[in-house]
Amino acid sequence: MPWQENDLMSLKQEFIEQAQQHVMSFSALCARYKIARKTGYKWVRRHAENPAHGLRAQPTTPKTIPNATPTAVVDHIVSARQRFPTWGGRKLRAYLMQEGINDVPAASTISGILKRAGYIQKDSCANRATSRFEHVAPNHLWQMDFKGHFAYEQGRCHPLTIIDDHSRFSIHLSACMNERYSTVKTQLIKAFERYGLPERINVDNGAPWGSIFAVCRYTSLSLWLIEHGIKVSYSRPRHPQTNGKIERFHRTLKQELLTSRYFRQLDDIQQAFDEWRDCYNLVRPHEGINNSVPSKRYHISYRQYHHEIQGYDYAADYQVKRVSCRGRISLDGRQIFIGIPFAGKQVGIRCNASDAMRDIYYRHQRLGHVAL
Repeated sequence: MPWQENDLMSLKQEFIEQAQQHVMSFSALCARYKIARKTGYKWVRRHAENPAHGLRAQPTTPKTIPNATPTAVVDHIVSARQRFPTWGGRKLRAYLMQEGINDVPAASTISGILKRAGYIQKDSCANRATSRFEHVAPNHLWQMDFKGHFAYEQGRCHPLTIIDDHSRFSIHLSACMNERYSTVKTQLIKAFERYGLPERINVDNGAPWGSIFAVCRYTSLSLWLIEHGIKVSYSRPRHPQTNGKIERFHRTLKQELLTSRYFRQLDDIQQAFDEWRDCYNLVRPHEGINNSVPSKRYHISYRQYHHEIQGYDYAADYQVKRVSCRGRISLDGRQIFIGIPFAGKQVGIRCNASDAMRDIYYRHQRLGHVAL
């Protein structure tokens, strides 16, 4: 995959983060990022010699590091806060830019400076969740959703977002023209090729990956994910907090990017997404992970993506049934509806803890149960 020049810096930074994790061999890591081993060793050596600027192309002048806010700018921020004691980071950033101050950092950086200076107190218990749940390691669970579409000059954009539950790492952020199955599948393949396969993906009940009707919840897209060895789980209907981390991600994306930008073309949106995502993954501290950055907690999956769907054999204690063209199977004289996407597929039926119940599986995925 040929990387464009403006993507190369973030690719190098991300590669170094993954190399330091030692999750896979160096050769395998270089192959995953589609670079030669010689190139990978060169990036590692340059980063070790000069962590701040070693990865930058030569002889290009290094850009300003977002975290290294100049002292003069910090003084302007503190002075503005003293003048406007109720203003937060976004308001102060807009004010300082209007005043012609150079090198004004992002709103989140300004808020961090104010917190360290004692001008912003920690959130009260009333506004903070009493507990957080996260999976113990990266790639155990990804959350996926479409952020609500928004208008640009030539149409509407449908942002497809995927984050890792453990690290909050933004796996994928793409500006899509629609929310169709083929569009999502194409974007998922890009994510799988770069980061590997997760154990499970959680989604809501809307198209193209789900339905609000529990009896036929699975779709062609969820079927495709299952066939690639990925478990699919669904949020409770009308309970967006089940996918709370990605909902919070959407709010941050809106606050930090979408509300302050005007876009003409979809390509312009994607370029802005790429730049913002790099900052989110590599630079921006995340309070949910003790102010670390997501890339420090994330490593790519050892499970590689293969375009061909692998075969699957049910264990001996399964009763195997083929789903009819109408999405049904016959079980003990009853017609059980499985779902149209499973037409022509083989499902496995197995006794569960109760002798009066049967669990129905497609490959590793438990589809549901039926009382006999």
